[in-house]
Amino acid sequence: MDNTKKISTTLQEFRQASLTSTGRDKNPTLRYYEDHAEEFTAATIDADMEDIRRRFLAHLSAGARILDFGCGTGRDTKAFRELAYEVTALDGSESLCRIAGDYAGVPVRCMDFREYFPAQDEYYDGIWACASLLHLKKKELLPVMHTLGRALTVGGVLYVSFKYGNYEGDRNGRHFTDFTAEGFQEYLTMLPEFKLVEYWVTGDVRPGRRDERWLNTILERTKIHM
Repeated sequence: MDNTKKISTTLQEFRQASLTSTGRDKNPTLRYYEDHAEEFTAATIDADMEDIRRRFLAHLSAGARILDFGCGTGRDTKAFRELAYEVTALDGSESLCRIAGDYAGVPVRCMDFREYFPAQDEYYDGIWACASLLHLKKKELLPVMHTLGRALTVGGVLYVSFKYGNYEGDRNGRHFTDFTAEGFQEYLTMLPEFKLVEYWVTGDVRPGRRDERWLNTILERTKIHM
């Protein structure tokens, strides 16, 4: 084997080892959703998100292109499609991707959020990241947010929600990064391609969890990311 082939083989082995150590099987949060997909579906598929979806859609034109980033059960993908929006759905859990595909009637891209990067001709007018990016550590969230900025048209909007608070760590088998309004605005100073359009705090819409608070934010893509 010549040196070029040796280097290529070594790089492939290194990449495979890296993916194995950080992949779905090694990610406790993704493993949680694989193990609890049916339970999670039962708890969230009928959650009433209409008011929040309406607030997001007020920033988009009819028929706009939407990326449902962390689509879960496909609840919101289905709702957007029924309103005649062009929707692409993505999630990290293989089980939830199957459930969402069946429920929303569309193919669902299955990948770890950290592996996502838009194709050269892949752009969206809106990205809906409902209770999904909160599972990334802050150090992982930053590059993913930059990537989502690349996937948005200038003037496009990103909806992202977090549990309200200052906690970061594991909770009930999953990683959570919480934000207060002030904490998130400070975090945004590292994301100059986004402008905070609005934020609001809501209670959890699931039965019996109204006391849990959520930070809802809408960001606008304002500049070309360098």
